[in-house]
Amino acid sequence: MIVVTGQTATGKTALALKLAKKYNGELVNFDSRQVYKYLDIITGKDLPASKIHLYDIVEPDRYFSSHDFALRARPVVDDIIKRGKTPILVGGTYLYLKHLLYGFDIGAPPNFALRDKLNSKTVEELQNELKKLDLQTFEKMNYGDQNNPRRLVRKIEIVHSSSGAERSREEKSSRPARTIKPKIFIGLRFEMAVDLRHIIKTRAEKRLKQGAIEEVKSILKKGYKETDPGLKTIGYQELIMYLKGKISKEKAIEYWINHEVQYAHRQYTFMKKDNNITWREI
Repeated sequence: MIVVTGQTATGKTALALKLAKKYNGELVNFDSRQVYKYLDIITGKDLPASKIHLYDIVEPDRYFSSHDFALRARPVVDDIIKRGKTPILVGGTYLYLKHLLYGFDIGAPPNFALRDKLNSKTVEELQNELKKLDLQTFEKMNYGDQNNPRRLVRKIEIVHSSSGAERSREEKSSRPARTIKPKIFIGLRFEMAVDLRHIIKTRAEKRLKQGAIEEVKSILKKGYKETDPGLKTIGYQELIMYLKGKISKEKAIEYWINHEVQYAHRQYTFMKKDNNITWREI
């Protein structure tokens, strides 16, 4: 198996496609935004002639965790290997990749009805809900997770699905029966001297010309809301604010670019802790 990961806008898919030709491979997406249907232009969803697995598998109003991803991706990877081909995982959502390769919570299955109910709540309401259900579980979470709605929803889901003893076993049992070891594990990052903001600004302008605003309008016309998990995505949130008259178009683009730059820095902060990655600078 081959993995291509790295910061946003580094050309991960282009490299993965080259590797697919060289190693008789099939691409498997692990970008948390590209798993959603209809989110194409702003997420940079490449649509090459060859199929990319795990594109367009979730409706925008569905929460899709790293746990869900690992459950969906494992059989896809196994099937590609079984057919004598090379799985090439490509994407920038390190948590998805980490839980597929190294392990994930397997005790509590997704509870979509509960998630639908919880997704409409604020962070403060989710915190209070978890405290009420299991204060000890809440206090064990770090500050970032305590303020992350996805992590809070997942913890509430686990509490609802199991007894205290089962939860304890689940939290300790963070590895699946077997881990997956990539033959090649590439990470793409920008050189220090690169003007990251200029690169992301150029890409945002390109996506606006491709019809980013029209894409957002189309998704909203389908009945999806700005609070839906799929639309809580950089680019969509800012353009929705513009379309609702809350900010100017210029401000929306400025915020979009700022948030993408911040995201690129966060990506590398998480990924650089993985010593298995061989880094390439671009």
